[in-house]
Amino acid sequence: MMSGGVLWTWTPVAEDPQFARAYHTCTPIRGKLYLYGGVKSSDPKEPPLDNIAIFDPENMAQSGTHGGLFRRSHHDAVALSDKWLCVVGGWDGSRRLSSVFSYDTETEQWASWAEEQRSHPPAGLSSHTCTKISDRELCVIGREGGLRTQRRYASVYTLRVNASAKTYRYREEEWRTASRSGHSAVLLQSDIAHGTRDNCSLYVFGGRESSAVDLVGSWKAGRTQENTAPSSRLVEQLCKLVASVKAVHEAPKNLRHHSCSAIGPFLVVFGGETLSKSRDAICNELYVCDTRCTPMSWFRFPRSDPLHKRVGHRTVLLNDRLYLVGGFGVDGRTPCPEISVLDFL
Repeated sequence: MMSGGVLWTWTPVAEDPQFARAYHTCTPIRGKLYLYGGVKSSDPKEPPLDNIAIFDPENMAQSGTHGGLFRRSHHDAVALSDKWLCVVGGWDGSRRLSSVFSYDTETEQWASWAEEQRSHPPAGLSSHTCTKISDRELCVIGREGGLRTQRRYASVYTLRVNASAKTYRYREEEWRTASRSGHSAVLLQSDIAHGTRDNCSLYVFGGRESSAVDLVGSWKAGRTQENTAPSSRLVEQLCKLVASVKAVHEAPKNLRHHSCSAIGPFLVVFGGETLSKSRDAICNELYVCDTRCTPMSWFRFPRSDPLHKRVGHRTVLLNDRLYLVGGFGVDGRTPCPEISVLDFL
């Protein structure tokens, strides 16, 4: 898409049938991308996947391993101690779960975790977010409850985890947020909105028919493990991109099941589906949020080419490159087998 002389596109770098999945997770661990779970079809009767596909961008190699223990889609996952892939909640084909399990990337072993007695878990989770605060603390927000449960306001849970002991404990917080599903949650320094560098706060947007951004919780900066992956090339290119158009001050509205990645001071949001449309709802627009501004400023970069329309996909930052992984394409039913990178020409 041409905007003020800046051209951006997604360039395929790998293609394999095992990458063709949607509503999965994609987690970077020690230079590799771990794709877990998801679905191959939009048919609700087809069970979620139970396997991991691994992509090594350095060697352009891929491999797969079948766990056979846990089927999940609409879940979330984080990397703990750069070793364990920790999976939280999700849909197993018949119900929403709040349980936790892990995959050890060194031993290639799966493990179900034990819930501690003092835990107060949600009834179930799907299309939620699980944000890593540290290797011992996660923050869980989003769709919770049984099959027919719909809530106007969503609870916020602190999830205490012990990867070595394989135990977990939920605690419901006093904070609340608007009920959301398929949203984004990003941990940012609170000085973006409040003029202090002492704290980090969780910013939640999307997943409902509103552009409102909720500010959820606050943590001392020393307690958090922020993503410090070097991305100087991408940051420079994003600076040029946002300089080419006029900003707006609202987050994307009516958007869910999109992707969101933090790259330096920028948030990059791509794709998803528009809640206000019943037809042609899948998007291929790029939004960039500049958090250096007060208030945060958003920039929209649409595309007319439907080739890269995506929903239920993931974007992942690794080694100064932003990868687009999986998701359903323009028809909303066919999963995409490509892994692509964001390019600027």
